[in-house]
Formats: sequence, structure tokens, C-alpha cells
Amino acid sequence: MNKAVRRFRSLPIRSRLALLVAAAVAFAVAAVSVTCWFIVQGKLYDQVDGDLEKMLQKPGQNVAIQQAVDNCTQTPQGGISFRNSSYFEVVKADGEICVHSSSVGLVKVTEADKEVIENSPVGRGIVRDGADEHGNALRVMTLRLASEQPDAPNAALILAVPLKNTKATLNDLALILLLVSGVGVLGAGAAGLAVARAGLRPIDKLTEAVEHVARTEDLGVRIPVDDDSEDEVARLSHSFNSMTSALASSRELQQQLIADAGHELRTPLTSLRTNIELLTRSEETGRPIPEADRKALLASVKAQMTELAALIGDLQELSRPDTGQHSGRTQIVAWHDTVESALRRARLRGPELSIMAEVQPWFVRAEPSALERAVVNVLDNAVKFSPRGGTIEVRLAEGVLTVRDHGPGIPADELPHVFDRFWRSPSARALPGSGLGLSIVARTVQQAGGEVTLARAEGGGTVATVRLPGAAVPPPDSPALTGE
Repeated sequence: MNKAVRRFRSLPIRSRLALLVAAAVAFAVAAVSVTCWFIVQGKLYDQVDGDLEKMLQKPGQNVAIQQAVDNCTQTPQGGISFRNSSYFEVVKADGEICVHSSSVGLVKVTEADKEVIENSPVGRGIVRDGADEHGNALRVMTLRLASEQPDAPNAALILAVPLKNTKATLNDLALILLLVSGVGVLGAGAAGLAVARAGLRPIDKLTEAVEHVARTEDLGVRIPVDDDSEDEVARLSHSFNSMTSALASSRELQQQLIADAGHELRTPLTSLRTNIELLTRSEETGRPIPEADRKALLASVKAQMTELAALIGDLQELSRPDTGQHSGRTQIVAWHDTVESALRRARLRGPELSIMAEVQPWFVRAEPSALERAVVNVLDNAVKFSPRGGTIEVRLAEGVLTVRDHGPGIPADELPHVFDRFWRSPSARALPGSGLGLSIVARTVQQAGGEVTLARAEGGGTVATVRLPGAAVPPPDSPALTGE
């Protein structure tokens, strides 16, 4: 059984569908055929039984039969006549046939007939299938009769008709049903195979597309789909097209990230190489570099290493899968404490600036280190572009953090690009930075379920707005915050 199941499962899907359809149709046709055969058999036998009843109802027949029972001689009684093919017998309780029609033969007496003679009421009996002495099939009616003679033994009338024609009709019907069933099963199998081929044609196209992608790594393959179709195959094709589009976009972003990272890394590495070569050449030639120049070179090397380390950290952050929140690292975070910590760092980096802050309690679900880095990046951006002695206004209220500086602001045509990776405003390219800070901010806020925008402020400067869902108090049993 298991071997047959494994063999069936190893067949192609279209073959399995064709076999299943053929099996289902075969079962249905067989059930209908058998039911039809038994219904026809019952009707034909009812008709034969009706003929037996009519034979007994012939005028004057009962009198002649009664005389035969009373006399119970070995010669046919006058007045008893049935159709030539019928059987007539009068049988005693011991099975002795005392009257019979000798033209067609004798009916085999069974124990059921004797039971009728001994125990059945007068005028009652049975109808059964039987056979004559030559083995011909008969339909037999056995009827208990009463004798008018005081000492006459119990007897029964056996009346039978041959079933040859009825059996032949049933055999012909069985043959016809068998042929029709066979044709139906073969037709169903062929139809199932045709339907399976037509239905699986889109699957074949999808398989070819997948094999093409696996062979050539060409993610530009698309499967044509009817927009009005909503069946499972259409949904699978839409899903495949969406998957290849996402993979192509991911590959493009990956290649762009690698290219941009290589370009950005080239500058600090080139500067480091130049400075180190100068220091090495000074050692090799024995001509020392003036102390002031040496300190400047070492300071430049240190600055370039710091920039390179920051750039590598930003690249590591952006290389993490962009699939929403990292469930293993997210937790309830007091956002106001994170903002206060970032403000302390911003004040150290811009001691000449006046940072005015109004922070209200707000709890969010996020990754603590990533959220703090995002807030620090927003504040560093404001510190970087604020004029000396300028003011930065920070406010956190009801889950909305706004950071407003009074710097030159961002031109309107540059606003759509501020969150792009490695994008830097032409006016800011001389300033330190990699162009990844705001990209990290956008990514972190999005993973926490919020949104971030950057806009020109009235009166000059830039206002950054960060919105995060949360609550003013940390409810430990809240599914929105605890994830329980």
C-alpha cells in the first residue's frame, strides 16, 4: 500500500489529476450502474411475480386446482391449463409430487416449500428463485392449499415460470452498463488530463520563469497575468512578479550601496594613505617633518580614522535587514530619557549654541540603541547647520519630537532627497559626514512604526518632526507596548 502511494505521488501533477478524475468518475458510474441494474432487476421480477398472480386468477382455475389437491393422483387433472412454458405441481408435506404438468419438467422442491406446507396459513406462501430438474432458472411461487377431504394430507401448489428471458435481459443490461461505464471512465480520464494540462499551463510558465531566474539570475522576468483574474494561479503569478521585483530592487539597492560606500570610503582612505606615506617617507629619508606639520598630519589621520569608523558604523546599521522591528531587540523605551541623553551629547558638541528643550514623558516600543542614535543624528544635523551663537528648539509632546534650528535651511528642490543614502546637499559637502545620518533616522523611525519629515521653518532654518506611537505611561500589560 505504501509503495503504491509513493509511486502515485511520484507521478506528475497532471497525471495524478487525470487519475483522480477517472477514479471519481469510475466510482460514480459504478454506483449509478449497479443501482440501475438492481432497479431494473426488481422491476422485471415484479413483472414475473405479477404474471404468476394472473395465472392463478384465470376463471375456473381454482376449482380445477382444488380438485387436484383433493384427488392428489399421478395424472394431470382436467381443467388445469397454464401457458406452455409454465410449471405446475401439487406437493405433499413429505415432498412427494402428486400432480404435475409433465410437458416442461419438474420443479425442485426445497425445504422452504416444505416449510410453507407445514406452517403457513391456507392461501399464503412464498415467491422464490429456483430451478427445474434440468437446472433451468425459474421464478417459483409456493402457495399453501387446503383439501376438502377430511383425511387428505397438507399440500401446496407450486407454480413457476422460466427466467431465461429475464436473465438474458439483465445480462444484456449489465453488458451495456459495463461498456458505457468503461467509455465514461476513459473519457473522464482523457478530459481530466486535458483539463489538467490547460489548468497547469500557467504553472508551467511559472516553472520556466523560476528555472530561468535560477539559471541566469535575471530578475527582470515577469509572468503575464490577466488583471481581471483572481484565481489561485493568478495570485501565485502576482506573488512571483512581486517577489522578483522586490529581489531586483534589493539587488539594485545593494549594488548602489556598495558603489556609494566604495566612493565614500575612497576619500578618507586616500587621505589616510597620503598622510601615512608622508610620515613614512620622513622616517625613511631621515628628514624630520616640522613639529607643527607633524601634529597637523597626526590630527588629520585621527580625524580621518574617526570619520572612517563612523562611516563603517553607519554602513553596518544600513546593512541590517529592512524588515520592520527586530523583535529580539525591541523593548519599552522611555523616549523622553533617550531625548535627554541625546541633548547632553548635543550640548557637548555645540557648546556655543543655545539648546532650549521641553520634554514630556512618552514611552514607545523600539530598539533602544537605534532610537538613541536616530535622535542624536537629528540633533547633530541641527548643531551642524546652526550658526555660531544660534538657538536650537527641541520639544517632545504626545509622541511628537520637533527639532528646529535657525540655520540656512534646505532648498525646496533638495527636500525629496534628504533621506536618500549618501545624499548630501551641495552646500554641505565641505562639512564632515557621510550622508547616511538621515537615512538611518528614517529607517529607525519606520521600524518603530512612526514617521519622520524635514521641512523649511518659517523665518528660516529647518524643522525636523519625528512621530512615534506610544503612551504617556508605560502600561506593562498593553499588547501595543509589551508585545504580549
